[in-house]
Amino acid sequence: MEGPLQTSIHVCHENGQWMSRLPEKLWDIPLYNLALPGSHDTMTYCLDKNSAVSGNESKLVKFLNKCMPCIVHPIIMKWSTTQVLTVTEQLEAGVRYLDFRIAHKASDPSMNLYFVHMVYTTVTVQDILWEVLRWLETHPQEIVILACRNFDGLTKKLHCHLITCIKEIFQCKLCPRNVVPTLRTMWQRGHQLIVSYEEDVEVEEHCELWPAIPYWWGNKTATRTLIQYLERMKRIGRPEKFFVAGINLTENLRYILLHPFGSLKKMTLQSLPCLKIWIKQQYPGPKKECINIVAGDFIGNDDFVKDVIDLNTKINPPLYCQSKGAGTNSISFSA
Repeated sequence: MEGPLQTSIHVCHENGQWMSRLPEKLWDIPLYNLALPGSHDTMTYCLDKNSAVSGNESKLVKFLNKCMPCIVHPIIMKWSTTQVLTVTEQLEAGVRYLDFRIAHKASDPSMNLYFVHMVYTTVTVQDILWEVLRWLETHPQEIVILACRNFDGLTKKLHCHLITCIKEIFQCKLCPRNVVPTLRTMWQRGHQLIVSYEEDVEVEEHCELWPAIPYWWGNKTATRTLIQYLERMKRIGRPEKFFVAGINLTENLRYILLHPFGSLKKMTLQSLPCLKIWIKQQYPGPKKECINIVAGDFIGNDDFVKDVIDLNTKINPPLYCQSKGAGTNSISFSA
């Protein structure tokens, strides 16, 4: 598997400046009506193999890990790792939505915050925020969405600490939520970052924070049933602003027991050909059945990022508001 992965990563580096290269006809379309590639559980490439199990996990998982760590912990690592590229490599590959699951270790007396997916990461949230800033500074026309979620173990004091860090690090690069986030507007104002925050009270207190972004999570182990779920959600209709269609499969205990030599990576790679076909059939835009952010696991594989970016070529702004009965926010598309 490593050979094809390395090839894909090399190809993906061409997408490091893809937003700045979009045609001018797309510069005035809100970002929530464009197709944006995202990574699911962005920070799992640096999970700590010596970490304790997250406080959010079930008592059974904690008990088994305590009794049989040599057996259980490697299994947890195999099924918790969803990415192999670093956050900088993901951004350079073209990812523009980062899924940050943030936590505080229960036994840690410090204010340090980490990322989490069953176990904690080796790096702190603050270090990664600085890494994102450094990348933005060298890519002044690229826009990134940070989805801050989970918040396992965060108190009011820790929320205040995290938000202060975000505001101090990114400053005027933060786009306030009262701005309609088009490329032209954000370029003119120097905004490069949209931070969604999954805590309503904190969002109300800070204009720099956007509400939680809905995530269509199928919680499926089979590709076909995941696609059926996504199609059902499309029939219900997309949210008005940002939302994520998650093309990530999810293991359960039964699946893990039936695949003792498997891993989330193997599970994902097997699903990619079918998911690639589904992605290519999608359209971005404001209509009920349109997509916005598409987030996946192991994003360096199978041209996933390029396929999502290419969906923007389907947008046909010259037909903007020209279809009969179209409202002021309608966009027509060419097939």
